[in-house]
Amino acid sequence: MKISELHHVSLAVNDVKQAKHFYGTLLGFPELKRPDFDFPGAWYEVGNSQLHLIENKQAETLRHKDNIDSRDGHFAIRVDDYYKTVEFLQSKSIEIVQKPHSKSGFAQIFCLDPSNNLIEFNVDQKDLDRKE
Repeated sequence: MKISELHHVSLAVNDVKQAKHFYGTLLGFPELKRPDFDFPGAWYEVGNSQLHLIENKQAETLRHKDNIDSRDGHFAIRVDDYYKTVEFLQSKSIEIVQKPHSKSGFAQIFCLDPSNNLIEFNVDQKDLDRKE
């Protein structure tokens, strides 16, 4: 098997309308045309990959707690500038946890979507602008 790239990540959400507001309006992800499935959802472009949201209130993958725990399952998005991303998320009143000096080697920012799906935004620590 030869892998060329990650195509998409699918997430279960409680409410597609809330999720679309978060990912489309607040985060500004471009929405993609989605096939006419018989269940609610939305697709977004995330760099060269896609994010597929599926409304499924009974999904076993939904987190039922609203605390940001970086050890929980999540997906990560590489960003160009750590500090501009922090400022952007804070300007949208999105609660974040910052880990600029994580042992992972990534400067990380974590947040939750309205269904408590955990999202990581990161840059390589060697690319972190050290204005601290």
